Amino acid sequence: MKSIEVEGKTTKEAIKSALRKLGVAKDDVDVKILNEEQKGLFGMSGTHKAKVKVTVKKR
Repeated sequence: MKSIEVEGKTTKEAIKSALRKLGVAKDDVDVKILNEEQKGLFGMSGTHKAKVKVTVKKR
């Protein structure tokens, strides 16, 4: 099974990026959230990016 780990500003952005890199649809993968994004002080830009592991399902 092919899998990649991707970071993004948000979880949704990281998943979209992984899907583009793998060239597959969301229904064809399993997504594991490794780290969720965290906002900085006073809601400023994230201090921690979101990180996901996306694995292509067996067919």
